[in-house]
Amino acid sequence: RILEHMVDTVLYFEGDKRLPYRILRAVKNRFGSTDEIGVFEMTGVGLGEVTDPSSLFVAHDRDPVSGLAVIASIEGTRALMLEIQSLTGLTSYATPQRSSAGIDRKRLPLVLAVLERRAGLSLGNRDVFVNIAGGVRIEEPAADLGIALAVASSYWDVVIDPTTCVFGEIGLGGEVRAVALSGRRAQEARRLGYKRIVLPRGALSKAERPAGIEL
Repeated sequence: RILEHMVDTVLYFEGDKRLPYRILRAVKNRFGSTDEIGVFEMTGVGLGEVTDPSSLFVAHDRDPVSGLAVIASIEGTRALMLEIQSLTGLTSYATPQRSSAGIDRKRLPLVLAVLERRAGLSLGNRDVFVNIAGGVRIEEPAADLGIALAVASSYWDVVIDPTTCVFGEIGLGGEVRAVALSGRRAQEARRLGYKRIVLPRGALSKAERPAGIEL
């Protein structure tokens, strides 16, 4: 920590050690933003840049299964499409398990409480597991809607259309609240061929609405 205090910039490499992908994140930068990230892949000739990380973190060739939702996330000024995976099942313990990887651990109990109270899901006797595919970690509340839909999809065993992506913060009243840079998220979804976006009402102005996508 003394060394970090002395230097101008501190960079961290993040990512699952079992996967070849790494995220370069600035946690201290005296000369610029700490919101930007770089995405890299370890290859046989060294570390290489991933120029299109959205297509990397979402599996487009998988069979449709329940418990999967694609979210439009923002890292710095970059829009990323990420896959949220969830699995729910009847627990064999007195206290059901709540396990998450890649998301803020404080957000999962909040989203589950809203689903129970506002959407009628009975999760008190079910284990709930949530994961961000690819070893990515996100902190922004815009992932709330994706978490909720992935959990509900697994709970009801209903597949979410793979051409649909979502984003939005969930309030305690069950409402879906607006998030920053909605236009950039929508444009990234359009670029990758998504046909439908589930988002907060009024999040996009008329100028930001991408053509050919159902909102």
